[in-house]
Amino acid sequence: MADDLAMTNGKNPEDWIRLISTDGYSYLVKRKVAVMSGTLRNMLNNDFAEAASNTCPINERGIIVEKLCEYLQYKYTYENAAPRQDGPDFTDRIPPEIALELLVAADYYET
Repeated sequence: MADDLAMTNGKNPEDWIRLISTDGYSYLVKRKVAVMSGTLRNMLNNDFAEAASNTCPINERGIIVEKLCEYLQYKYTYENAAPRQDGPDFTDRIPPEIALELLVAADYYET
């Protein structure tokens, strides 16, 4: 589904997207993974500067952007898994000290 959406806008789903945190950390993710986020999908598939540069500034700390990227990859990998093939529990990867901040970011980025 995400691949089809990216291709309809003339973008290759294998393109790399750079996500930059407010504290200067930079993360590279494939477009097909980044568009698992509704907010990033809108930024990358419309006539925004982010679509032209394949770079999205994320108004979050680096650790939060890292966990968002990790979750987007997790979601991409396990979204269409068979019911008997459920993936590992992602909540085990979330340190309690960032849980609330990550929840707010996940809501904003529609993940």
